[in-house]
Amino acid sequence: MNPKGRPGGECRNAQREGSPASAPIPERHMPLAPSPWVVRFGHLIAPGARVLDLAAGSGRHARYLASRGARVLAVDRDADALASLAGVPGVETRVCDLETGVWPLAGERFDAIVVVNYLHRPQFAHLRAALAVDGALLYETFAQGNEMFGRPANPDFLLCPDELLTLARLPPAPLQIVAFEQGTVDDGTRCAVVQRIAAVGGGRTWPPALTAAASG
Repeated sequence: MNPKGRPGGECRNAQREGSPASAPIPERHMPLAPSPWVVRFGHLIAPGARVLDLAAGSGRHARYLASRGARVLAVDRDADALASLAGVPGVETRVCDLETGVWPLAGERFDAIVVVNYLHRPQFAHLRAALAVDGALLYETFAQGNEMFGRPANPDFLLCPDELLTLARLPPAPLQIVAFEQGTVDDGTRCAVVQRIAAVGGGRTWPPALTAAASG
């Protein structure tokens, strides 16, 4: 049985490779690399930040962000998937059913929230309330039109046009948009329709850097 809220069984924690114009690929078919969108804007998450990796699965983003110095809470209903994160420095795991109607992280606050290939709209207000005033939101998942190419095709798992922009405008205060994309992507083997956003809270110094600072 597919986990609820996931956009189809074969797309659970799907990943994309290559340029930002590449398409999501099923995680079980590819190495456990983080989404290029998360890598591209991971610099918006400072070392030491407390990060929520929502519907983390086996933790490809939790691992990546922890390797950059973040303190990550990886949440998923799949205890077996989270077990693979045991002993990873900087990563705490928590088994939660995210779709019971009760937000399991009530009262907790995060410096950043990362969501990839997961959609459960009743969580939107909770996600915004859980984000610090200077926090960062990185969100990427499938969008309407993807049904032309296969799964996910259920509208419950497909974002409406501009829906992540609507999420960014929810209370307690609008987020500042750093980057937003929506449309068809193609990695050469399959097409998909995706929507993705990188945004920061109004408490963040503006403007943010669009790329990570060069080292050395």
